[in-house]
Formats: sequence, structure tokens, C-alpha cells
Amino acid sequence: MIALEPADAVDVHILVDNVTDNLSSVPRFVETEFAALGRRRRGKWVMAGRCLCCAAHGLSCLITMQRGTHKRTFLFDTGPEDRTFEQNVSRLAADLAPVEAIVLSHGHWDHAGAALRALDLIRDRNGGGEIPYYAHPDMFRTRALKLPSGTMVPMQDVPGIDELTAHGARVVNTTEPQIILDNLVYVSGEIPRVTAFEHGFPEQHRRTPDGQGWEPDPLTRDERFVAVNVANKGLVVFTACSHAGVINVLEHAKASFPDLPLYGVVGGLHLAGTNEKIIPQTIDAMRAYDLAVIAAGHCTGWRAMAALTQAFGDQRLAPLAVGKRYTF
Repeated sequence: MIALEPADAVDVHILVDNVTDNLSSVPRFVETEFAALGRRRRGKWVMAGRCLCCAAHGLSCLITMQRGTHKRTFLFDTGPEDRTFEQNVSRLAADLAPVEAIVLSHGHWDHAGAALRALDLIRDRNGGGEIPYYAHPDMFRTRALKLPSGTMVPMQDVPGIDELTAHGARVVNTTEPQIILDNLVYVSGEIPRVTAFEHGFPEQHRRTPDGQGWEPDPLTRDERFVAVNVANKGLVVFTACSHAGVINVLEHAKASFPDLPLYGVVGGLHLAGTNEKIIPQTIDAMRAYDLAVIAAGHCTGWRAMAALTQAFGDQRLAPLAVGKRYTF
């Protein structure tokens, strides 16, 4: 494994998340959407709905690493649909021109629905350059949720390789881990399932290879996490949905880079719905990592947020919201 080079600083701009929150206080390393508007316009703006971002069920993070005088930028997921992504990019004045890659965390519509529009917007700003798009072969399988009645509710497919290529992507479609962007970003391979209590997404099914039926798909094997190494701090792990289980994610990050401390985790912890029952085990297991930052959002759920607050306090828990910017 090639060494993961340390970044002097990492900037994370939340382009899409399930919630909007401009009123709660935040730690010093977080800037809210309102604060950014005030800073950019030097107080000369009228508070109005037409200025604000839209929350939506999904996640998209614009992540920039700085090392010396050089910056490298990538997009981690795109959220569920074009309008939300494009509106938020515009209202946040987020610069997509430097984006050098897109990493898709897993094959669900709420993370990839705006992928084609994101590619168009990036290429409009970079002169039409090709964009590497990191994917896993199983992301392109058709999926559905099985209701207690037995009815299958199909999920929208994520954009396929031909569509992505037509919009200027160079699809890197592999199960293997990758280190990209001057060795500053680690894209994991498949995440080993080692815990006894994290069972994935039991309701999920996928089309059988012959396309005629459905088969159970609880493990979402195509899910990957991304990690960056922040100088003098350690690994910041980006886990978009944690279908693998956030403890499995953190264990694999720790095993992949045993000489680096885990500093923070950012993303959805998927502790809502049927996974609410594992909130206590998850929090107990998280204590062992002594994380400085838990930036949870998207599919984490309010019950898990309340439990995380009680367990770790607001000195460590810094919940995600659309428009927030985190600086590590």
C-alpha cells in the first residue's frame, strides 16, 4: 500500500444533506450557510428564501486538500437529483472548476441522482476536461426495498457507465482500493464485516443476474469510504451512509492505516429505522476510537443524534447540515 500523504488542511463543504440548520451554534472549525453568506457579501444581503440552500434526502460533499501551495479537490457523492445539487452549488457559490474526480460511495439514488448534472457543471467550468469517476461494479445493479407485505419497491438506478462516459466521465470501475490525487485521498475497497451487531440493510434486494427476479442484498458490498490524512491530527473518514456499519468502517480504516490515529468521521451513520436498535452497541463501540470530531448527518436519524450528543457532547458532535463548511 502506498503511503497516504498528509494534507496541511482539509476543507469540506456540504452541498447536500437532509437538514438545514443556520441557528444552532457551531464549533470554531465549522461555518454555517448564513455565516458564509454574510462573509461573502460583507453583511450587504437581505435574508430571504431565494438566498438559501435546499435540504434533501441525500449527501454531497465538496472536499479540498491543501498541501503546501497546492490544492486537490474532489466530489464525494452528488445527492438525489439535479435541481437540489445545482441550486445549492449556485447559492453557496461553490467553485466546481477545481474538481478533479468524483467518488461515488455506493449505488443508491440519494447519492448519485445528480451525477450526470454534476459532471456537466464541472466540465462547463474546467474547459470540458474528462473527470475520473470512481465506482464499484455492484453499484450498477437494480435494487428494491421489500415491504413487510412482500411488495418490492424499486429504487431508481444510478447512472450507468455509458451515460457517465457520455457526460465526460472516465469510469474507474473496480472492487480494489485506490489512492488518488497525489496520494492524498484513499478510496477503500470492499469493507469487511467484522462486528456481531451490524447487519446492513435487511430490506434491500437486487435483481437476479437473469433480470427476472429478486435476491437479498443486505450487505451493500459496493459501499466504500474515503479517508484523508490531516497533518498532526490523523485520519478523517468519510462514510456516506454506513450500510456496512460505522464500526466496520472505522475498523477497516484503522486496519488500513494502523500507524495513523483516527481523528474524525463525517457522513451518514444509518442508525435510523430498523437500525435504531443498534444505537447503544454502536455508541459503546465508538468510544474506543476517541474521535475528536463526529460530523454525523444524512441517514443518521434523530434518535441516534440525541444518543450521540448525550455520549460525546457538543465538543465532539458537530452535526452536518446543508451549506456547512468544516475545516480540519
